Amino acid sequence: MKLLTGNSNKILSKKISNYLKSKLINSSIRKFADGEIYIEINENIRGNSIFIIQSISSPANDNLMELLLCIDALKRSSAKNITTVIPYFGYARQDRKVVPRTSISAKLVSNLITKAGADRVVTVDLHAGQIQGFFDIPVDNLFCTPIFARHIKKNVKSKNIICVAPDVGGTERARALGKSLDVGLAIVDKRRPAPGKSQVMNVIGNVKDKTCIIVDDIIDSGGTIINSAKALKDRGAKEVYAYITHGVLSGEAVKKIQNSVIKKLVITDSIDNEIRVNKAKNIEVLTISNLMGEAIKRISNSTSVSDLFK
Repeated sequence: MKLLTGNSNKILSKKISNYLKSKLINSSIRKFADGEIYIEINENIRGNSIFIIQSISSPANDNLMELLLCIDALKRSSAKNITTVIPYFGYARQDRKVVPRTSISAKLVSNLITKAGADRVVTVDLHAGQIQGFFDIPVDNLFCTPIFARHIKKNVKSKNIICVAPDVGGTERARALGKSLDVGLAIVDKRRPAPGKSQVMNVIGNVKDKTCIIVDDIIDSGGTIINSAKALKDRGAKEVYAYITHGVLSGEAVKKIQNSVIKKLVITDSIDNEIRVNKAKNIEVLTISNLMGEAIKRISNSTSVSDLFK
């Protein structure tokens, strides 16, 4: 087994390699003057099982192309099998046709990864679980719920907690965390008047005098989470925390969160945000390196990955 990292999240890749006590493959990934990506593997990997660690985060198109070229380079270097480890699976939000004449981009990206030569995919908290069915190769979708549950039990002292789904689509995710914490569930009824904008219509469930834990997979511009937190406070919530797996945090998201009623936003390092959030007092980053490292080890040893979900 050997590990190869792309350029999207080298910090996480190094943490995973340290967990596995395995060095990263010596490689060169650079761009020509016109923006073309060039990949070169600088060591023999013939007959090895290779795990490529690469998030499809901003710049999403460059990082996706880099992943595809890495797969192709490994295939042409006679790797035994290739597993793509994608902490953040970009384009996952485009998983269906909401309006006519649009692309189902998640399916196209799945096809590209498969056709490039990947034998397996490992990812974390897919936006929609059914995306696993877009692939014709095995997919391991890991969950951050156990990591979040441990952090909440250790750091949130309130005994009157309720888990909150920021929209109806996130109910299953919030319910899973609520089950781990043995607490109730509330749902924010949200509408999207335009792409990237959200409007809270109602809160289903009693949140008065309770510590609310908002759970979601992605925070992008921050509008949904911030509006949900405000709606919860308006309905008597004592304090609001947000536990989100993927911190996309585009535009002025970090500043908005700092000025919001959210007591603390907890994200993971599936996307490299170290420079952007290091000065934000109410944003904390948890690492998923141990989770991903253990999954890689178990896949390499052909042992159960599902035990990690417990």
